[in-house]
Amino acid sequence: MSINEINIVKAAVHNLKDVTISIPKNTLTVITGPSGSGKSSLAFDTIYVEGQRRYIESLSSYARQFLGQYQPPEVESITGLSPSIAIDQKSSSKNPRSTVGTTTEIYDYLRVLFARIGTLYDPETGLEVRRYTPTQIVREVLKLGDKSKLQILAPIPSNDSIKFKDQLSKFLTMGFSRARLNGELIQLDESTKAPKGKYQLDIVVDRIVLKDDVEKRLGDSVEYALKLGDGNILILVNDNNEITFSEHNKSTKGDRVYPELEPRLFSFNSPIGACEVCNGLGETKTFDLDLMIFDENLPLLEGAITPLSKRNSFLYKMVETIAAEEGIDVSVPFKKLPKKMTNILFNGTDKVYRYSFTSENSHFEFSKAFPGLSAWLEKKFLESGSDKVRIELEKLMNIKTCPSCHGLRLNKVALSTKIGDKHIMDLCTLSIADVFEYLNNIKLDGEKKIIADKLLKEIVSRLRFLLDVGLNYLTLNRGAMTLSGGESQRIRLATQIGSALSGVLYVLDEPSIGLHQRDNDRLIKTLKALRDIGNTVLVVEHDEDTMLASDYLIDMGPGAGIHGGKIVAHGTLSKILKDKKSLTAKFLNGENRIEIPAIRKKATRFLKLNGATEHNINNLSVSIPLGGLVCVSGVSGSGKSTLIHKVLVPAVKTHLTRTHKSLYQKANFNSLTGVDEIKTVIELDQSPIGRTPHSNPATYTGLFDDIRDIFASTNESQIRGYKTGRFSFNVKGGRCEDCEGNGVKKIEMHFLPDVYITCTECKGRRYNAETLSVLYKGKNISEILDMSIEEGAEFFKNHTKLGRVLHTLNSVGLGYMKLGQPATTLSGGEAQRLKLSRELSKRTKGHCLYVLDEPTTGLHFQDIKILLSALQQLVEQGHTLLIIEHNLDVIKTADWVIDLGPEGGSGGGEIVAEGTPEQVAKNPKSHTGKYLKKVLKA
Repeated sequence: MSINEINIVKAAVHNLKDVTISIPKNTLTVITGPSGSGKSSLAFDTIYVEGQRRYIESLSSYARQFLGQYQPPEVESITGLSPSIAIDQKSSSKNPRSTVGTTTEIYDYLRVLFARIGTLYDPETGLEVRRYTPTQIVREVLKLGDKSKLQILAPIPSNDSIKFKDQLSKFLTMGFSRARLNGELIQLDESTKAPKGKYQLDIVVDRIVLKDDVEKRLGDSVEYALKLGDGNILILVNDNNEITFSEHNKSTKGDRVYPELEPRLFSFNSPIGACEVCNGLGETKTFDLDLMIFDENLPLLEGAITPLSKRNSFLYKMVETIAAEEGIDVSVPFKKLPKKMTNILFNGTDKVYRYSFTSENSHFEFSKAFPGLSAWLEKKFLESGSDKVRIELEKLMNIKTCPSCHGLRLNKVALSTKIGDKHIMDLCTLSIADVFEYLNNIKLDGEKKIIADKLLKEIVSRLRFLLDVGLNYLTLNRGAMTLSGGESQRIRLATQIGSALSGVLYVLDEPSIGLHQRDNDRLIKTLKALRDIGNTVLVVEHDEDTMLASDYLIDMGPGAGIHGGKIVAHGTLSKILKDKKSLTAKFLNGENRIEIPAIRKKATRFLKLNGATEHNINNLSVSIPLGGLVCVSGVSGSGKSTLIHKVLVPAVKTHLTRTHKSLYQKANFNSLTGVDEIKTVIELDQSPIGRTPHSNPATYTGLFDDIRDIFASTNESQIRGYKTGRFSFNVKGGRCEDCEGNGVKKIEMHFLPDVYITCTECKGRRYNAETLSVLYKGKNISEILDMSIEEGAEFFKNHTKLGRVLHTLNSVGLGYMKLGQPATTLSGGEAQRLKLSRELSKRTKGHCLYVLDEPTTGLHFQDIKILLSALQQLVEQGHTLLIIEHNLDVIKTADWVIDLGPEGGSGGGEIVAEGTPEQVAKNPKSHTGKYLKKVLKA
């Protein structure tokens, strides 16, 4: 066995069938194959897990208990492994405080940069805020030029506890004879009268005419004046011009002392730097009066206002009392109520009302003013300890940009600190390409240049890596939760390149997701750079360009699930292309292909959105043809997701039903027409179908309810009195109580990985013996859950509903999946196809708008072929499919393409081309068109 290879012998993780293979080190190796064929099982669950596990084992037992522990994978042996790093798509942060800047640590470096070389300007006057040493003050004063007449004054801090006469005596005793009282120069003596009210006293410490030998005397006088004036000094030049200096952080014309510049001041996660109004989130949640009105045609106390829907609530009784006292007829529709009543209702009143009402077992009597619905609900929201109550109240709230910081998250002091003409958030709102440009060309001198040198080098190099992976359009203050899986994966990839490690095994999961063909070349260049510094790069990928650029290719299959788990072909690209057994090779060499439809549907009805404005989209109008397959394409960051998910879908939902009011609902468009043609809008995204192992394809599609009904209606169940609940593994009764229906038991081992053992009581079958003794067609409930969808379709073919749903799941290529497979083990692509099959199996009435976001994620060429035929079924039923997509095989089959661009970020947000794929391909401005032309010719 060669030292230059990773040798895997007999890997049997998940569906792998004793896979043995040698992967050359220091290469870019791509593992491909149909969805579910075992690619991730080999790359992540076998190679990465073992590499990571061995590295962790080399640490002390004390250190190991703080790190994630891994079970040894089911494999005979693996040799030649290096420490491994996985860069997958699952770790996108859900924290609203996490941004691109904080994730990449660039923001942390920027905070130090601004704290060390930033200049603070007084937010009120705009003048520079700084502290002066006595030497610096002397240097500034000497710049005033020869023969300038100076009076050095010490402003005496006002102290209400000391009388003016006592102050006067003190300074006369100290030998001072001149002062300035409330701006007027006076001689000090015993007869000086005390002013009325507040006063400002400045003592004249010295009078000097600037000339050559005056520096020492000036220095002594300045020091003495600072001591008297508590760190502050006034210089009166030629009796009319006044200059202020201070040892404290102050501007020359303000009294406020500002804090020292420190990195915490620029953190929106610290109370020192965060905006006081939104606490550093950049947005505020406020109760929206419009969202409280359910139906203005109903009477006030009969469902018109959502918060007043519960008759026994305090709020309901209070409003009832107010209406009675004000003589308001509450039986009329809400919209006909007098303005006075609606004003009291929403904004409250100072008038005190006496309330008296009785609930089931209590009587209340009290008097108080009515605060108004907004204030009442605000108090309830802040004080409630129940998540359920807060979630309900959030439905009546609107998220708005913070009125204080305008979404910039920081307080006024932090935003008044600048380097050049930009504060820290000015940089964070620029695109990464523009920040790179600005910091690369920044001109600093003297001390600031020396301080900033290393910091700038670090920031610029990190920005360069983000540019290299095609993320030039992102901004540093973009929320991490708004990033796609592909974007967050590429951010972590950029961070790894930045660390410049060598001798590491990098395992990546489809890094090309969310990337336009144009940006793919940059990504491949980055992966090769990672390989060239002495690393092994193992990529699970379906992208044709990445396969063609690889040094070594492993094709898995031949099918998915139980039909996969074998290596069909492996070797260099030229060797694979000649392999007759490889399905991938047939698509790469053109033997198999996804056909272009002979006829494209011509639309007669359109959904028209006018004046869309959000993020980088400004006053955009778009027409979406109905009744066909419509693709929204464009380079990464051109505004596709913003247009569809942030503007169009919320707009359609709000029009379709008045009760659907989103928390993020904003007036970000002018008008929407053609929406009456649509009955409902359904989004099929790649979010997980469930977050616990208790969720699975059978429960998600609703099949499990029918299966449990079948078991409950068997003769055996009827005799024993078993109901449907008996066959659930989530509740007591039918499940195995030893493992609580999990089938496995977790044993905690402290600094060793937790051990999961199959439950000895039920032998992993989840149910107790009594439940398992009930059979349907010779199978118990556990055996049904262990069936693949393919086997289930055959087993239940005579059952109308189950047969239909299982057949549909099979038709979208999910036949290999087990009915009881835990949701946590499904990929994003599998979850999306499950959702799609659930929609296909429904008998929908009316015209639906289906919205899909990159449905080809995780799909092989063959899977895309199956998916497209499933999507065409929906189109044939008269529905509209709106797909955000980069995959050219999908775009070329569309009836209509809307291409956004021309670039990403601030350079995007416009429609570059629209029409049939052929029309878009002819448009010279369209980047998509350029690549589409090649595909259409082929």
